[in-house]
Amino acid sequence: MLRSRIIPCLLMHDGGLVKTCQFKDPKYVGDPLNAVKIFNEKQVDELMFVDIDASVHGRSPDLALLRNLAGESRMPLCYGGGISSASQAAQIIALGFEKVSISSAALKRPELIREMAQAVGGQSVVVTLDVRRNRLLGGYSVYTHNGKERHKIDWLEFCQRAVELGAGEIVINVIDRDGEMQGYDLDLARKVRATVSTPLTLLGGAGNTQHMQELIDAVGVVGAAAGSMFVFKGPYRAVLINYARPARLR
Repeated sequence: MLRSRIIPCLLMHDGGLVKTCQFKDPKYVGDPLNAVKIFNEKQVDELMFVDIDASVHGRSPDLALLRNLAGESRMPLCYGGGISSASQAAQIIALGFEKVSISSAALKRPELIREMAQAVGGQSVVVTLDVRRNRLLGGYSVYTHNGKERHKIDWLEFCQRAVELGAGEIVINVIDRDGEMQGYDLDLARKVRATVSTPLTLLGGAGNTQHMQELIDAVGVVGAAAGSMFVFKGPYRAVLINYARPARLR
Protein backbone atom coordinates (compact mmCIF):
# COMPACT_ATOMS: atom_id res chain seq x y z
CA MET A 1 0.00 0.00 0.00
CA LEU A 2 1.37 3.40 -0.97
CA ARG A 3 1.82 5.98 1.75
CA SER A 4 2.85 9.62 1.82
CA ARG A 5 6.59 10.32 2.08
CA ILE A 6 8.30 13.12 4.01
CA ILE A 7 11.37 14.15 2.02
CA PRO A 8 14.20 16.55 2.89
CA CYS A 9 15.49 18.25 -0.27
CA LEU A 10 19.12 19.39 0.01
CA LEU A 11 20.75 21.82 -2.40
CA MET A 12 24.43 21.35 -3.28
CA HIS A 13 26.48 24.41 -4.22
CA ASP A 14 30.28 24.73 -4.38
CA GLY A 15 30.71 21.38 -2.65
CA GLY A 16 28.51 22.23 0.33
CA LEU A 17 24.84 22.39 1.19
CA VAL A 18 22.91 25.65 0.94
CA LYS A 19 19.35 26.86 1.35
CA THR A 20 17.85 29.57 -0.81
CA CYS A 21 14.83 31.84 -0.57
CA GLN A 22 12.93 32.12 -3.86
CA PHE A 23 16.06 30.69 -5.49
CA LYS A 24 18.21 33.60 -4.22
CA ASP A 25 20.70 34.30 -1.42
CA PRO A 26 22.09 30.80 -0.79
CA LYS A 27 23.01 30.27 2.86
CA TYR A 28 25.53 27.59 3.80
CA VAL A 29 23.96 24.91 5.98
CA GLY A 30 26.51 22.11 6.11
CA ASP A 31 28.33 19.22 4.50
CA PRO A 32 26.45 16.71 2.29
CA LEU A 33 28.05 13.59 3.78
CA ASN A 34 27.47 14.75 7.33
CA ALA A 35 23.83 15.46 6.48
CA VAL A 36 23.38 11.89 5.24
CA LYS A 37 24.80 10.54 8.48
CA ILE A 38 22.39 12.65 10.54
CA PHE A 39 19.36 11.75 8.44
CA ASN A 40 20.32 8.07 8.68
CA GLU A 41 19.82 8.27 12.42
CA LYS A 42 16.46 9.98 11.99
CA GLN A 43 15.16 7.21 9.70
CA VAL A 44 14.15 9.53 6.89
CA ASP A 45 11.66 8.25 4.27
CA GLU A 46 13.75 9.50 1.36
CA LEU A 47 16.44 12.11 0.70
CA MET A 48 16.74 14.27 -2.41
CA PHE A 49 19.96 16.01 -3.48
CA VAL A 50 19.95 18.71 -6.17
CA ASP A 51 23.20 20.19 -7.51
CA ILE A 52 22.11 23.72 -8.39
CA ASP A 53 25.39 24.49 -10.19
CA ALA A 54 25.65 21.55 -12.58
CA SER A 55 23.14 22.45 -15.29
CA VAL A 56 23.87 26.17 -15.03
CA HIS A 57 27.56 25.60 -15.76
CA GLY A 58 27.08 22.68 -18.12
CA ARG A 59 28.83 20.34 -15.68
CA SER A 60 28.25 16.61 -15.35
CA PRO A 61 27.25 15.09 -12.00
CA ASP A 62 30.07 14.64 -9.48
CA LEU A 63 30.12 10.84 -9.46
CA ALA A 64 32.82 10.62 -6.79
CA LEU A 65 30.70 12.62 -4.36
CA LEU A 66 27.56 10.69 -5.27
CA ARG A 67 29.39 7.40 -4.69
CA ASN A 68 30.33 8.56 -1.18
CA LEU A 69 26.79 9.70 -0.42
CA ALA A 70 25.25 6.44 -1.62
CA GLY A 71 27.82 4.40 0.29
CA GLU A 72 26.92 6.16 3.53
CA SER A 73 23.15 6.28 3.10
CA ARG A 74 20.67 3.87 4.67
CA MET A 75 17.66 5.55 3.02
CA PRO A 76 16.41 5.86 -0.58
CA LEU A 77 18.19 8.64 -2.47
CA CYS A 78 17.23 10.81 -5.43
CA TYR A 79 19.72 13.00 -7.31
CA GLY A 80 19.19 15.82 -9.78
CA GLY A 81 21.58 18.21 -11.52
CA GLY A 82 23.56 18.02 -14.75
CA ILE A 83 22.08 14.75 -16.03
CA SER A 84 21.82 14.90 -19.81
CA SER A 85 21.92 11.27 -20.97
CA ALA A 86 20.53 7.86 -20.15
CA SER A 87 24.06 6.55 -19.59
CA GLN A 88 24.66 9.15 -16.87
CA ALA A 89 21.39 8.14 -15.23
CA ALA A 90 22.44 4.49 -15.33
CA GLN A 91 25.79 5.34 -13.73
CA ILE A 92 24.09 7.13 -10.84
CA ILE A 93 21.62 4.31 -10.27
CA ALA A 94 24.53 1.85 -10.30
CA LEU A 95 26.16 3.84 -7.49
CA GLY A 96 23.18 3.12 -5.25
CA PHE A 97 20.72 5.93 -5.90
CA GLU A 98 17.10 4.84 -6.30
CA LYS A 99 16.03 7.77 -8.48
CA VAL A 100 17.43 10.37 -10.86
CA SER A 101 15.75 13.70 -11.55
CA ILE A 102 15.90 15.78 -14.71
CA SER A 103 14.50 19.21 -15.46
CA SER A 104 16.15 21.41 -18.10
CA ALA A 105 17.35 18.37 -20.07
CA ALA A 106 13.78 17.02 -20.21
CA LEU A 107 12.44 20.35 -21.40
CA LYS A 108 15.15 20.63 -24.04
CA ARG A 109 14.66 17.08 -25.32
CA PRO A 110 11.63 15.26 -23.88
CA GLU A 111 12.60 11.99 -25.56
CA LEU A 112 15.37 11.73 -22.97
CA ILE A 113 12.67 10.72 -20.47
CA ARG A 114 11.85 7.62 -22.53
CA GLU A 115 15.53 6.78 -23.00
CA MET A 116 16.18 7.00 -19.27
CA ALA A 117 13.10 4.91 -18.46
CA GLN A 118 14.33 2.22 -20.83
CA ALA A 119 17.79 2.31 -19.26
CA VAL A 120 16.93 2.35 -15.54
CA GLY A 121 13.19 1.71 -15.32
CA GLY A 122 10.42 4.28 -15.19
CA GLN A 123 10.14 4.00 -11.40
CA SER A 124 13.61 5.57 -11.16
CA VAL A 125 12.94 8.53 -13.48
CA VAL A 126 11.77 11.77 -11.87
CA VAL A 127 10.84 14.89 -13.85
CA THR A 128 11.09 18.08 -11.79
CA LEU A 129 9.50 21.36 -12.85
CA ASP A 130 10.30 24.66 -11.13
CA VAL A 131 7.27 26.92 -11.54
CA ARG A 132 6.46 30.50 -10.65
CA ARG A 133 3.04 32.11 -10.50
CA ASN A 134 2.27 34.73 -13.16
CA ARG A 135 0.96 37.53 -10.99
CA LEU A 136 -0.49 39.62 -13.82
CA LEU A 137 -1.81 36.96 -16.19
CA GLY A 138 -2.49 34.17 -13.72
CA GLY A 139 -1.34 30.59 -14.07
CA TYR A 140 2.25 29.39 -13.78
CA SER A 141 5.39 29.45 -15.90
CA VAL A 142 8.21 26.91 -15.92
CA TYR A 143 11.77 28.06 -15.22
CA THR A 144 15.17 26.40 -15.30
CA HIS A 145 18.76 27.35 -14.44
CA ASN A 146 17.89 28.46 -10.92
CA GLY A 147 14.86 30.44 -12.00
CA LYS A 148 16.64 32.48 -14.67
CA GLU A 149 15.31 30.94 -17.90
CA ARG A 150 11.58 30.91 -18.64
CA HIS A 151 10.03 28.27 -20.90
CA LYS A 152 6.91 28.98 -22.91
CA ILE A 153 5.13 25.70 -22.30
CA ASP A 154 1.95 24.61 -20.59
CA TRP A 155 3.31 23.07 -17.40
CA LEU A 156 0.37 20.73 -16.84
CA GLU A 157 0.50 19.46 -20.41
CA PHE A 158 4.21 18.82 -19.97
CA CYS A 159 3.51 16.82 -16.80
CA GLN A 160 1.14 14.64 -18.82
CA ARG A 161 3.67 14.22 -21.61
CA ALA A 162 6.44 13.31 -19.15
CA VAL A 163 4.29 10.53 -17.73
CA GLU A 164 3.41 9.28 -21.21
CA LEU A 165 7.14 9.12 -22.04
CA GLY A 166 7.82 6.99 -18.98
CA ALA A 167 8.47 9.26 -15.99
CA GLY A 168 7.65 7.44 -12.77
CA GLU A 169 7.30 10.55 -10.63
CA ILE A 170 6.61 14.26 -11.03
CA VAL A 171 8.10 16.83 -8.67
CA ILE A 172 6.74 20.38 -8.68
CA ASN A 173 8.84 23.04 -6.96
CA VAL A 174 7.09 26.39 -6.45
CA ILE A 175 9.70 29.14 -6.70
CA ASP A 176 7.52 31.81 -5.07
CA ARG A 177 7.33 29.73 -1.89
CA ASP A 178 10.92 28.51 -1.77
CA GLY A 179 12.30 29.22 1.70
CA GLU A 180 9.21 31.16 2.81
CA MET A 181 7.94 28.41 5.18
CA GLN A 182 4.33 29.66 4.90
CA GLY A 183 2.74 26.52 3.49
CA TYR A 184 2.39 24.72 0.17
CA ASP A 185 0.45 26.03 -2.82
CA LEU A 186 -2.52 23.70 -2.34
CA ASP A 187 -4.44 24.92 -5.39
CA LEU A 188 -1.47 24.05 -7.59
CA ALA A 189 -1.13 20.68 -5.86
CA ARG A 190 -4.75 19.84 -6.59
CA LYS A 191 -4.31 20.78 -10.27
CA VAL A 192 -1.33 18.47 -10.67
CA ARG A 193 -3.03 15.60 -8.88
CA ALA A 194 -6.06 15.99 -11.14
CA THR A 195 -3.74 15.84 -14.17
CA VAL A 196 -1.46 12.88 -13.40
CA SER A 197 -1.94 9.72 -11.37
CA THR A 198 1.75 8.85 -10.99
CA PRO A 199 3.61 9.41 -7.71
CA LEU A 200 3.75 13.15 -7.06
CA THR A 201 5.98 15.27 -4.84
CA LEU A 202 5.45 18.94 -3.93
CA LEU A 203 8.24 21.23 -2.85
CA GLY A 204 8.26 24.85 -1.72
CA GLY A 205 6.68 26.43 1.33
CA ALA A 206 6.63 23.84 4.12
CA GLY A 207 7.47 25.33 7.50
CA ASN A 208 6.00 22.73 9.85
CA THR A 209 4.32 19.33 9.91
CA GLN A 210 0.86 20.93 9.82
CA HIS A 211 1.65 22.30 6.35
CA MET A 212 2.54 18.77 5.28
CA GLN A 213 -0.65 17.36 6.73
CA GLU A 214 -2.66 20.02 4.87
CA LEU A 215 -0.99 18.92 1.62
CA ILE A 216 -1.76 15.26 2.29
CA ASP A 217 -5.36 16.10 3.18
CA ALA A 218 -5.70 18.10 -0.06
CA VAL A 219 -4.33 15.56 -2.54
CA GLY A 220 -4.01 12.20 -0.81
CA VAL A 221 -0.86 10.10 -1.02
CA VAL A 222 1.98 12.45 -1.93
CA GLY A 223 5.62 13.23 -1.37
CA ALA A 224 5.82 16.22 0.95
CA ALA A 225 9.28 17.67 0.38
CA ALA A 226 10.94 20.59 2.13
CA GLY A 227 14.29 22.27 2.57
CA SER A 228 14.23 25.04 5.17
CA MET A 229 12.07 23.07 7.58
CA PHE A 230 14.75 20.39 7.84
CA VAL A 231 17.87 22.57 8.09
CA PHE A 232 16.72 25.56 10.17
CA LYS A 233 15.44 25.83 13.71
CA GLY A 234 13.60 28.68 15.44
CA PRO A 235 12.59 32.20 14.35
CA TYR A 236 16.19 33.22 13.63
CA ARG A 237 16.77 30.20 11.39
CA ALA A 238 19.75 28.78 13.19
CA VAL A 239 21.23 25.92 11.19
CA LEU A 240 20.17 22.60 12.71
CA ILE A 241 19.46 19.48 10.67
CA ASN A 242 16.25 17.91 11.96
CA TYR A 243 13.37 15.73 10.83
CA ALA A 244 9.72 15.37 11.78
CA ARG A 245 6.61 13.68 10.38
CA PRO A 246 2.97 14.75 10.71
CA ALA A 247 1.38 13.00 13.69
CA ARG A 248 -0.84 10.80 11.51
CA LEU A 249 2.21 9.36 9.71
CA ARG A 250 4.24 8.45 12.81
